[in-house]
Amino acid sequence: MAEWNAYYQNEDEEGEQEEGEQSGGDYKITGRDSLVFLVDASKEMFIKGEDGEPSNFDMTMQVVRTVYTSKIISSDKDLVALVFYGTEQSKNPRNSFKHVYVYHDLNEPGAKRVQEVDALRGEKGAKLVAETIGSGETSLGDALWCCANLYSDIKLRLSHKRIMIFTCRDEPHGGDSVKDRQARTKASDLKETGVVIDLMHLMKPGGFDISLFFCDIVSPPEDESELGLQLQPSDKLEDLQKRVRAKELKKRALARLNLCLGEGINVAVGIYATAVAARKPGSIKLYRETNEPVRSKTRTFHTQTGSLLLPSEIKKAQYYGSKEIVMERDEVDAIKKFDDPGLFLIGFKPMEKLKLHHHIRPAVFLYPEEDEVKGSSCLFSALLKKCSERNVFALCRFISRRNYPPRFVALLPQNEELDEGKVQITPPGFNVIYLPFADDLRTLDPPQFPSASQTQVDKMKEIVSKLRFKYRSEGFENPVIQQHFRNLEALALDMMAPEEIEDLIMPKVDQIDERLGPLVQEFKDLVYPAYYNPESKPAAKRKTADTGGGAEKKPKVELTEDELKAHVQNGTLAKLTVPVLKDACKQFGVRTTGTKKQELIDALIARLGS
Repeated sequence: MAEWNAYYQNEDEEGEQEEGEQSGGDYKITGRDSLVFLVDASKEMFIKGEDGEPSNFDMTMQVVRTVYTSKIISSDKDLVALVFYGTEQSKNPRNSFKHVYVYHDLNEPGAKRVQEVDALRGEKGAKLVAETIGSGETSLGDALWCCANLYSDIKLRLSHKRIMIFTCRDEPHGGDSVKDRQARTKASDLKETGVVIDLMHLMKPGGFDISLFFCDIVSPPEDESELGLQLQPSDKLEDLQKRVRAKELKKRALARLNLCLGEGINVAVGIYATAVAARKPGSIKLYRETNEPVRSKTRTFHTQTGSLLLPSEIKKAQYYGSKEIVMERDEVDAIKKFDDPGLFLIGFKPMEKLKLHHHIRPAVFLYPEEDEVKGSSCLFSALLKKCSERNVFALCRFISRRNYPPRFVALLPQNEELDEGKVQITPPGFNVIYLPFADDLRTLDPPQFPSASQTQVDKMKEIVSKLRFKYRSEGFENPVIQQHFRNLEALALDMMAPEEIEDLIMPKVDQIDERLGPLVQEFKDLVYPAYYNPESKPAAKRKTADTGGGAEKKPKVELTEDELKAHVQNGTLAKLTVPVLKDACKQFGVRTTGTKKQELIDALIARLGS
């Protein structure tokens, strides 16, 4: 009979469940993401920037490669495509459109595609593009129509369909009103079918005027947090990568629940994980003959008859004292269920009541879902604004999924922040802080140490002030994971050696010494006594009886022949220790066949008792 505990799921694993898995609450089954890079191949894209800076085409290919490799690592089931427009040569399904070249159709990214994109970079890549693709007339309407055909040929379920246009021309058709109208019409048709069109416009001499044409092509922001149309063109690779990353990464809700503010007042919200621990992917078991992946299945059999047991034939048991409590699976579900999934507002508390030690697990993020309940965004924004103004947090009872135990959480308000390029740094919403129960709090008895003097404290403050820096978690990559994927990339792309990585978490010793100067030695002089070297190894302690520094060695016990015979006659040899018995055997020349105590006793009895 299975243990009851085996049926319980660990609530800490809720963020690790596969996306789209329905286990309670309002969870949507999601399909695959899809992304089409629609790149302008006109001659203007290949003009190099000032001071040897890469061309717009080079920057675009670098971004495409970055997205390809990130997809391979994070979501290799997503579909990506690379299409050039404004080309001399034509290559597309059924060759229906001129001056449109489908370099990669919609498919999963792979090592071969990364190598093919690498071939388009640099001066050699520009020559290869000129020889195989070329630059010709432009019809953005035909290019969008070709992208629509790529989507229509896909039979898989797609959760998001997106087209990214990379160009440095604000009037791609040179004022041709017929082509402009065709492009606007096709863009409107795509947007009606759920395809999102984004513009990644690049720098050109004289600036890029979006209002001339592309303002009617691109899609409006999907919600308030969505990065809208950028007015300033990208002139740096970092800026372009940042904008593409903000658009390419989709927000997936862990759950969609109701936030109950009172009787009959519900706000639809989505639960998002803003930070998830990155892990190396698990190894896949392969069949040694064909290298095909193998699948493991678990079956339960009866211990006595060996018959296969069905799920309905298995019960759960829990021992209480010496009694076995047996329950059906439905009874276990009924016991575990406290209430339906959701958030229930209990009240508000001043921000000072929330302590650092209350943060016991990674927080999640709360954002309104207007599609679920109309008016949720308005009421949510009002609640967020008032909590921020009054510097309070909302205390709620939170049940994340069906059959999950309730938790107390604090909804911490977070206002929206934008950088200089109007790119959202932090979205508006509530951070959900999990609060501990009374059973989770522990009373610690820290060891007592002598307290530091005020002079020592002041000197350490100087050291701390010299070593302060602005910490950003996104500025430090996990070196173990990065090295792992660099090795895999080198194997997949047939590289001679993996790309070198920089371990950013290693302390910069030279820079630290330069900043501190003599402060370190001054602090050592204040803390350590004279002639004391904290880096030297401590001397080995002598175990002497005079100083009491160690255990005194016991003197060796020797027995006479008469004493041993007395032990034999009285039957008290078993009271002697094994070392004493061994020494006695050596002393009287007794040969033994073993080292066990009983064997030594038998040998001595045979020698002395005769």
